[in-house]
Amino acid sequence: MTWQDYLRAMGSIFLRDFYVFTRYPFNAVFRLIEPVVWLAPVYFMSLGFSVEGQAVGFATYTGTSDFMAFIILGAIISNYISAVFWGIGFSMKIEMDSGVLESNWLTPQPRLVHLLGRTLFNVLITSINCIWVALLAYYLFGFSWGDGIGMAVLTLLPMLIALYGLGFILAGIVLLMREANTLIDTSSYLVSMLAGANFPVTVLPRFLLVISFALPITYGFDAVRGIMLGTKTLLPLATEQLILVLFMVVMTVLGAMVFKVIERYCRRMGTIGYH
Repeated sequence: MTWQDYLRAMGSIFLRDFYVFTRYPFNAVFRLIEPVVWLAPVYFMSLGFSVEGQAVGFATYTGTSDFMAFIILGAIISNYISAVFWGIGFSMKIEMDSGVLESNWLTPQPRLVHLLGRTLFNVLITSINCIWVALLAYYLFGFSWGDGIGMAVLTLLPMLIALYGLGFILAGIVLLMREANTLIDTSSYLVSMLAGANFPVTVLPRFLLVISFALPITYGFDAVRGIMLGTKTLLPLATEQLILVLFMVVMTVLGAMVFKVIERYCRRMGTIGYH
């Protein structure tokens, strides 16, 4: 099979997810306006801890007093983490519960193509949400992201690719445990929190700070904020970018290997169709 066949397969999975999404119009609309629900409380909380419009205490930890931009950037990145984790792991659980996983995997497409295809629509909806949040933040609260958007995207891209490696590992665990909700919800939340989605990691207790520094995703949050907001980075920016590139290479290879080993084991045990 050629890469064109892989793209056609992923495109078909994307269209299927799109049709399912649009069959529930109320849920679809809510998914798009959902950011408004949490955007306003964050804004007013930032005002409550500000002095003459400046978050002075916050600035001593981060190098910027723009609390709102700091939080929204973290939320945007953590949304992509959730999109990949849920898109790969939970969607496979749905196929297991529906009894179609085995028949879907009888097609000649590699298993990883199926997993990649299931994330595409989630990533698209997440991107629309992020653009919507950025526009709301600009027009309602009067601030912009500053310069460096292009460099920030290039810096973040290796981390997003590496997330697929983590997603493959999660998919393997879901296949083994036949349970997805608690595993994915807990893992995506812990990864985002320990990486500093909503706060500078330097405020963490020492034993958690060690874990945070060991997570390459931490440097993704940190580097993007350093580029776009001018915050103080944990390491030199070039070092953090190198860590993200190495993380991408290691995790994509490791994730694919782990998933194949678990999938082969479950196939041998005959438990792929169980739920």
